[in-house]
Amino acid sequence: MTVDELRALIAVGEILDVEFKGEEKQPMGDNELVEAAVCLANREGSAPGFLLLGVEDDGRISGHRPRHGAITEPQAVMALIANRTRPSLGCRAEAVAVDGRTVLVIQIAPSRLPVSTTEGKFVRRALGGRGEPVCIPMHFAEMQGLMSAKGMQDHSGLVIEGASWEDLDPLELERFRRFVRESRGAGDAALLNLGDAELARALGAVEDTGGAVSVRVLGLLLFGKEDSIRRFLPTHEVAFQVLLRGKVEVNQFYRWPLVRTMEELLTQFRARNREKEQLIGMLRVGIPDYPEPAFREAVANALIHRDYTRLGAVHVQWHEDRLDISNPGGFPEGVRVDNILVTAPRPRNPLLADAFKRAGIVERTGRGVDTIFFEQLRSGRPAPSYERSSPTDVVLALPGGEANLEFVRLAVEEAQAGRDLTLNDLLLLNALQRERSLDTSHAAALLQRPESEARASLQRLVEAGLVEGRGERKGRAYHLSAATYRRLGDKVGYIRQRGFEPLQQVQMILQYVEKHGRITRREAADLCRLAPSQARNLLMRMKNENRLVLQGARRGAFYVLPPK
Repeated sequence: MTVDELRALIAVGEILDVEFKGEEKQPMGDNELVEAAVCLANREGSAPGFLLLGVEDDGRISGHRPRHGAITEPQAVMALIANRTRPSLGCRAEAVAVDGRTVLVIQIAPSRLPVSTTEGKFVRRALGGRGEPVCIPMHFAEMQGLMSAKGMQDHSGLVIEGASWEDLDPLELERFRRFVRESRGAGDAALLNLGDAELARALGAVEDTGGAVSVRVLGLLLFGKEDSIRRFLPTHEVAFQVLLRGKVEVNQFYRWPLVRTMEELLTQFRARNREKEQLIGMLRVGIPDYPEPAFREAVANALIHRDYTRLGAVHVQWHEDRLDISNPGGFPEGVRVDNILVTAPRPRNPLLADAFKRAGIVERTGRGVDTIFFEQLRSGRPAPSYERSSPTDVVLALPGGEANLEFVRLAVEEAQAGRDLTLNDLLLLNALQRERSLDTSHAAALLQRPESEARASLQRLVEAGLVEGRGERKGRAYHLSAATYRRLGDKVGYIRQRGFEPLQQVQMILQYVEKHGRITRREAADLCRLAPSQARNLLMRMKNENRLVLQGARRGAFYVLPPK
């Protein structure tokens, strides 16, 4: 690690991935050092963590005290941590000199398995009550949750000690079959001919151990009696709330089996979800407040991916302008807000996810997030958002409000013409309508794909006549075509987008020269996102209008403001 990298790390302050340990008052003992390493290893996420010895809590560099005579041996520190942790924890240690003082930097990756000291002490890194990172005791249920989040254990497949077949409700087994029958071929029809015991075994809800039937967590979640769920799975709870005009109009909590809960939530949703009809050509198209496929997938995802070792409920909250669906437990390992559209499916509870697919509750491809985004955009509303998610909770917001009927018309007309818009198409068109212009890098971030794929998606829209491009290479940007603006009911939008740009570019260049004293052709091209030839023409036009004065020649040419 370089000095600049260390300074940048310290400047951020203490976070979940970085811990300061000052030794100004007293040196840090071996036990305290090993516990701090264990704490950083037992945290969620995939980014490496850093333990900085010789940095005080306020970020002041005081320097660490030598641990091996007059010096500190990084290799000896690494060996100490490895020898006094179980399983053995590997790390990297190095001494970095800053302003005449030395900081011992220990880099620790999150462990896939819970780590303890050799004395059996488990601690983990978490946010305290004031939002500051702290080390707190790690309990057994939290170890299970950590392993589930990292894909090391399926909590829904664990056997519940003390639960028996009598804790399962035959009516819930029949409800599951009814979901399969009514799924229009999406469910697994082979399950319909099985008896209760065979159905439970086929789903993995129970297992035979020495002739006795052992009930798994999945069995209670799908088919358990309400009082048995309360007794054996006290963490399971689902809330449906309607919050309008600052008042709580509905506040229902359920500790029911999941299929019954899903049925109830869909009933509540359908009772409140209004629908408008739009005549498009000869077709009447219903435009609901919220598309049901998106709601179904969102709720199912919350139930499937929640951490059943944590207290707390899955919340479905109906606000005036949005639906919020949240569940306890952060994203599984490898899933983030910026890759949720493209990452491979990683269910926290694989057996439960498979049961929902076989019931026909969710699609069997495992790409429910795509369905949520696609249906929301196709119904003329902004894209869903996971921005309020945290390491301990996943929060999905489905924006509501008035639908963009013209955008719906555009999507339907393209489908009628045999040009079905893909999710990438809808994301790009929606963003272009809101932001007016996109370059390739912004499009890549929006689609969560490489720039080459984003460029190809934009080019397909150009070929379809929906989008136009301008500029060349890195300066190329895209906006909606005149025909698309007209179809979206914004006839002046194209003129505004194209007509105001030269004036905006002139103002940008003048402000740049006022601030920096001069501008070159290359700087103008980067500033206005133009091709070099376009930048040269713009600068020459400003020169001819006496807005700028050319100085120098050829590669040494630049432009300044004229004398007042």
